[in-house]
Amino acid sequence: MTRDFIAATDRPLLEAAGLADFDALWQRELAAVERPNTGRGGGWSSVCRLDLPGQEYFLKRQSNHLTRSFAHPFGEPTFAREFRNIRRYAERQVPALCAAFFGMRKVANERRAILLTRALSGWRDLAGWLADWPQYPPETRAQLLDACGLLARRLHAARLTHCCFYPHHIFVRAEEDGFATCLIDLEKSRSLHLRRERIRDLEQFLRYAPQLSEAEINRFFARYLNAPTNAPEIDRWRQWLAKRQQKKGVPPRTPSFVDVGHQDGDDQHQYPGQIEPEQKNG
Repeated sequence: MTRDFIAATDRPLLEAAGLADFDALWQRELAAVERPNTGRGGGWSSVCRLDLPGQEYFLKRQSNHLTRSFAHPFGEPTFAREFRNIRRYAERQVPALCAAFFGMRKVANERRAILLTRALSGWRDLAGWLADWPQYPPETRAQLLDACGLLARRLHAARLTHCCFYPHHIFVRAEEDGFATCLIDLEKSRSLHLRRERIRDLEQFLRYAPQLSEAEINRFFARYLNAPTNAPEIDRWRQWLAKRQQKKGVPPRTPSFVDVGHQDGDDQHQYPGQIEPEQKNG
């Protein structure tokens, strides 16, 4: 049996609630926030909300809900891979959801897993912001684009690819000097090696952000590439994305024509961790 993980900051609260061990969390009766996920060899996976004094959590439990890989040919709980990625993101300082508890058990022919994460109270997914996009002033839209471009840059500079870089997996919180961002749903994330993996992440993001104008897309790329909005490399990256979309049969986007406030002279943003030029064509 592997040793359970309990975050030091969450241990006192979980102990006070009698929930600092696997069995207590497994047996806690809570209403599911969404329909349980089934279909992996007869297994299931569910998500419930757990409210404790001063902190809200999402309690995720699964049974025989496995994923297979070269490292785990007989399968492992999908939460195990997600937990490893949560730790990896924290180590590489990529903002993402935080784990409070993780554990696994084998009970007869059943493989159980629990992943408890802190709820992102006060945050809103980017898809929600995009739904109200025309209501925001150009300055707000520009700040949101800057935050998302820098998040993508930070992710790839850490040599990670999210693999599901959709707006509803990016959470945003307004702050005094702009917006903070973080990522959820890290199960499929893995190490980044090729340019095509970066392109996939960026294409997923833009495909589900049809509200963005051409100028806004260029601003997003400017922040991602740390370049002016009229830099030639932006055109190259957009051409690579267009080729991926054409290959996947994605119809051409119908752009919005909402302008975004920016000045080309203010487009140089320094960010730790340079993205090296790609040596292989993905």
